[in-house]
Amino acid sequence: MTIAAKFEIEYLQYLDAEGKQVRDDLPEFAKDLGHMVELYKLMLSTRVFDAKSIALQRTGKLGTYASCLGHEAAHVGIGSAMRPEDVYAPSYREYGAQLYRGVQPREVYMYWGGDERGNDYQKEPARHDFAWSVPIATQCLHAAGSALAFKIRGEKRVAVCTIGDGGSSKGDFYGAINIAGAQNLPLVAVIVNNQWAISVPRKIQSGAPTLAQKGIAAGLFSIQVDGNDIIAVRKAMEDALERARSGQGGSVLELVTYRLGDHTTADDARRYRGEQEVKDGWAKEPMKRLRNWLVAKKVWDDAKEEAWKAECDEWMDNEVNAYLETRTQPVSAMFDYTFAEVPADLAKQRDYVLSLENKAH
Repeated sequence: MTIAAKFEIEYLQYLDAEGKQVRDDLPEFAKDLGHMVELYKLMLSTRVFDAKSIALQRTGKLGTYASCLGHEAAHVGIGSAMRPEDVYAPSYREYGAQLYRGVQPREVYMYWGGDERGNDYQKEPARHDFAWSVPIATQCLHAAGSALAFKIRGEKRVAVCTIGDGGSSKGDFYGAINIAGAQNLPLVAVIVNNQWAISVPRKIQSGAPTLAQKGIAAGLFSIQVDGNDIIAVRKAMEDALERARSGQGGSVLELVTYRLGDHTTADDARRYRGEQEVKDGWAKEPMKRLRNWLVAKKVWDDAKEEAWKAECDEWMDNEVNAYLETRTQPVSAMFDYTFAEVPADLAKQRDYVLSLENKAH
């Protein structure tokens, strides 16, 4: 029998669930322990931010919110590997990557509080990144379009998109990676496989042994990574970004992690997954393993942890206050930004709403 093609998917891991090294060839960035402490601090900040966000929603000060609990290594690893000139097209829970790139918690809160001004990031390099995307996988096409623009302009920039395991089944994702392979585009598509697409488990999401191998069909480099190991995530991202930047084409990375919380604050995951599964997920969570590794290297301890948490609490109090003190937009704003010229039916609705507002005052 003649074989037309063969492929294999590499699995990358440096730290096991207890924070012990499973290989000695650490990448250069991981040898800089000061830098690794900074990455851990951002992961911890992200977890503090996430807990505060859920508390805000539960007290009626925020709309539906998508938690990132358990994704800290995956998201911070993505953001920290990117260069400022690169472009990021997120979905709706990759806060660690966005915080690294300059998005402020107050902007996240404005968005989930129903104020689109939260998408107008004020700091670079996030300012030239894409807004949050709740429609599933459409951001992958936005990233592919950006990658095509970079190639046409001859710019040494890379477009990065993130998608969940469920979203990787969407045609938008397949279309994005297909054009990236066909046109040799500088695109890095990251599947953050947290095992659940709301209530649909990974095991019935796809019959493929890995989600990474979806990139093989598109002609892209593909790899599966321990998404709870920030060293592995950062290394895989750095390699993929360098390949893309040097004209060697795009990549699909599958980061295997676990969604420790509900899909959003509108979800109750206890209805569809068992308690033991969640306990197993906590045993592999990303914070513990990096912390244990840093403690073993004698660059982190309980006192530093508590001191940083205190700083995070103060930081979050300031961000929450900034959000709560933001002046509400006028009612007319909901009509102002969709059309260059407001259609007659919307103009009529706008006038009616404004008349009601005037009466109220």
